[in-house]
Amino acid sequence: MRTLIAVALLSAASFTPASAAMMGCTGDNMMKSSAMMSSMNEGSAKMAANKEMAMANTDMSNGKMGSACKHYMKAQKAAMMK
Repeated sequence: MRTLIAVALLSAASFTPASAAMMGCTGDNMMKSSAMMSSMNEGSAKMAANKEMAMANTDMSNGKMGSACKHYMKAQKAAMMK
């Protein structure tokens, strides 16, 4: 399952602008990533990804999009950890 998630994230990354390392920081992409992360196996990678997504959601609620995007990118990287 982790392989499937990593492949999905990497294939999506190939269609984003050069300035974005992975999926673009949009509400739609964040929902897609959150759905993918919920199907991950329990473990430290899932916990780290969920923590970063929670911080991204908090920052987005407070209007701090720059910081929210940083946490979102960290969540994507954490989801790809083994």
